[in-house]
Amino acid sequence: MGRLLNPRSIHGQPKYWLHSNQYSYLTKEFTVPGFRSALLFVLQSIVVGLAVAFVVLLVRPDLLSFIDRTGGVQQASYADAVEKSAAAVANVYTERLVEDAAIDGDRPRFRVNTSFASAVVIDPEGYLVTNYHVVAEAAGLRVQLSDGRIAEPTIVGVDAETDLALLRVDVGQLPSIAMGSSASLRIGDVVLAIGNPYGLTKSVTQGIVSATGRGLLNLTTFENFIQTDAAINTGNSGGALINVNGELVGINTAVLAQDVGTEGIGFAIPVDLVRGVVEEIKKNGRVVRGWLGLEPDDLTRAERNLLGLESNRGILLYEVYEDGPAAQANLMPGDVILEINGEPIQSQRQALLIVAGTQPGEEVELRVWRRGNEYQTTVIAGERPDNLGR
Repeated sequence: MGRLLNPRSIHGQPKYWLHSNQYSYLTKEFTVPGFRSALLFVLQSIVVGLAVAFVVLLVRPDLLSFIDRTGGVQQASYADAVEKSAAAVANVYTERLVEDAAIDGDRPRFRVNTSFASAVVIDPEGYLVTNYHVVAEAAGLRVQLSDGRIAEPTIVGVDAETDLALLRVDVGQLPSIAMGSSASLRIGDVVLAIGNPYGLTKSVTQGIVSATGRGLLNLTTFENFIQTDAAINTGNSGGALINVNGELVGINTAVLAQDVGTEGIGFAIPVDLVRGVVEEIKKNGRVVRGWLGLEPDDLTRAERNLLGLESNRGILLYEVYEDGPAAQANLMPGDVILEINGEPIQSQRQALLIVAGTQPGEEVELRVWRRGNEYQTTVIAGERPDNLGR
């Protein structure tokens, strides 16, 4: 038999003492530093996470609506946005004389037609914005403010070509809405419509931005609409379209209702356009726009091929007004405008907006295509007539 070793002694030390020393050695040399590194990593992660969260909430404070005070997640609420802006939305009541058909040669008879609409206080001095079609041909006009007071407003000025009107009431300081930016709107952003549909005051509907820069609707001359699926009904015209921060981003103006099955397609005038129109009306009592005295149209592919145009730029002049700025610069029907002030032109809508943005008396540089040749010419812009239409 082999030699029996003492189970309690290895190299003169008890087993348990050797194991105890090994455990103590490992703890001191490896476990303690590893624990400190892990703890430091966790603390750094917490600090970085809090810093990121602070920056995100600084940029997007609306995200706070998703977090309740106990730290739990709750359903999004836009009550703060509505509370911030609803006091600046007023109700508008209009009266119009409507002629009834005469019977058997009798004198025509008239009746009073009452309708509902909305307006938005944009200045604490009592300035309100609404739609032009709300006040057009109105025999009577009243505004009911959010505090219940009723006033008869003065029409400061109108702009039929953007369907906007500026009103003013003299009742002292009023709560006004904060003006946002429509240029920063993105498809999918949440928006709220506030107005007076069917006389139901302070009604709020919610939706998203479905499209921006919407045109070719034949609603106004200068179209750059925000499309939204927020419900817009009769009486919402002239009301506020706001973002989740309670800022004005548009003036509700129309709803697409080609048939009874159409829903969820409404349009608002972007606030950036509203801001410019209001400034012009305050300054001049009307909007002053540039005009070249011509009527263009978009080119079809067949027309491009026939004229020998290889690129997709250019609009065709089918009418030049006699004695207008374009006629004085010797432009003729059949000419093709390729560029305006160095900007390639691809649609008549684009050209209309560029020219309207000029001031009467300014020089407008045109690059023109005529009978296979390009040439440069200068047109002195005139003032766009009020009764020109679209």
